[in-house]
Amino acid sequence: MAGDPYAALGVPRGASADDIKKAYRRIAKTDHPDLNQDPEAVKRFAAASAAYDLLKDPEQRRRFDAGEIDAQGQQQAPRWAGRSGAGRSAGGGHPFGGGAGHGGDPDLSDVFADLFGQGGPGGAAGGGRRGGFGGFGGFGGFGGGRADMRGQDLRLALEVDFLTAARGGRTRITLPQGGTLEVAIPRGVREGQVIRLRGKGEPGMGRGEPGDAYLEVRVTAHPMFTREGDDIHLVLPIALDEAVLGGKVAVPTIDGPVSLSIPRGASSGQRLRLRGRGVKGGDQHVELRIAMPPKVDAELEAFFEEWRRRNAYDPRRGMVDPG
Repeated sequence: MAGDPYAALGVPRGASADDIKKAYRRIAKTDHPDLNQDPEAVKRFAAASAAYDLLKDPEQRRRFDAGEIDAQGQQQAPRWAGRSGAGRSAGGGHPFGGGAGHGGDPDLSDVFADLFGQGGPGGAAGGGRRGGFGGFGGFGGFGGGRADMRGQDLRLALEVDFLTAARGGRTRITLPQGGTLEVAIPRGVREGQVIRLRGKGEPGMGRGEPGDAYLEVRVTAHPMFTREGDDIHLVLPIALDEAVLGGKVAVPTIDGPVSLSIPRGASSGQRLRLRGRGVKGGDQHVELRIAMPPKVDAELEAFFEEWRRRNAYDPRRGMVDPG
């Protein structure tokens, strides 16, 4: 029941000192604020700490059982002189009396060794975790230290232009907590890929490490290139005479222009391949598209009228009446 130290530890009134210690150990492993930030867990741990402070001392426990002191360690009647340390601590303490945590009890150093390292938090040797039991802040009345807690991770969207994603490079971002950071973009990074920046998240508490920043890549579209896996696709306009006569033309790639041979009599939709010109060893596929001259003059018109008279052909043969 509320205010009962035995109930706070979950043990009967006849429990042995060892049972009381084990009960406190069990609660500390699940509800210690360095391990569980839930407000209800914090309350359970505070009550268990105060209960243990009251019951760990045989004389103080005897007096409580006899009704000489109450659950707060206060004398029930003025005729009892009271035992030094049996009442509330000068700083307000816990409702069951005694100091915060395990009150420096050397017998409890092993209780927290498996939770916080050898000697427990705030151990007498000075090598324990700062902000552990009896020394963490933010939980009123537990002491003046600070909890060691890892900072939260950040998840951010990172917009990268197409060529930087394909070739790799560097970009600068502004962090939510202020300041800028230069980020290395690996060659061939893909849409939706996540880049992890260790230690660039929210700062930790106490000696806690900062969190990480996770950047989810968003690749902007390119006016000429598209990407499928590690292959690059490009539609290449060619002139009418280049389609008829063939020849070499300059073709853009993600790493700069290269020369491409157009075969004689090339057609729109014909695909050519540039090996190794894609992303990380992929290929670049070039789709040819014949582009008419901006103006059909009288000379070109007369030439094709004569050519058609002599060499007419039907590229749509069989399409109109496939049966």
